[in-house]
Amino acid sequence: MRTQCIVIEDEPLATERLQGYISKLKNLQLVATFDNAIDAVEFLHTHTVDLMFLDIEMDELTGIELLENVKFTGQIIITTAYDSYALKGYELNVTDYLLKPYTFERFVKGIDKVLKNKKTPEDSNSIFIKTENKLVQIPLDTILFIEGMGDYRRIHCTDKRIMTLELFSELERRLDSCKICRVHKSYMVSISKIESIERNRITINGSHIPISNTYQKEFFQLIQNNNV
Repeated sequence: MRTQCIVIEDEPLATERLQGYISKLKNLQLVATFDNAIDAVEFLHTHTVDLMFLDIEMDELTGIELLENVKFTGQIIITTAYDSYALKGYELNVTDYLLKPYTFERFVKGIDKVLKNKKTPEDSNSIFIKTENKLVQIPLDTILFIEGMGDYRRIHCTDKRIMTLELFSELERRLDSCKICRVHKSYMVSISKIESIERNRITINGSHIPISNTYQKEFFQLIQNNNV
């Protein structure tokens, strides 16, 4: 099965170059191109793709802002003329970082990384979370909910709590949304750990978690289709 991808790039020549590179690889299928992040966000609300080629410096909504605010479960290759975003790309766990102007050979190396990393969240029963100066392995079935606290995310487990700087957007990419899903800009919950739902409030282990209008429809559809 070919890897479906989109290009978000506001430079016509850069878009044309990427289209040419993608067309040379039989394992890639270009689904759509966008010259701004806002149109791409609308598309991602109703479509699922495997890979996003994302420029950083764009008007109105930057590539970084898109990654921080939009749920995207696929892999990301950043394309930019500025090497100053490399660290931010690492924090957002992007698959590769292509510094313009890049060659076809360099592009292929990035695609090789994508293909090696291509897997579903169900491939593992645990997740490694970066906290302070170490990585902590958390069994997925111990996660109760995840809470946003300023720059940090607090992961509430059955046996401990862990603080991390990982963004919600990154956690959403790494977790199976049918099991641990976003219900609010500041919360993700484990479906199997829900004790009750009253109006727009979830109770898990004595904690009350709000359901925002943004995630309400998707969450209740998931609940209806979930046999937990």
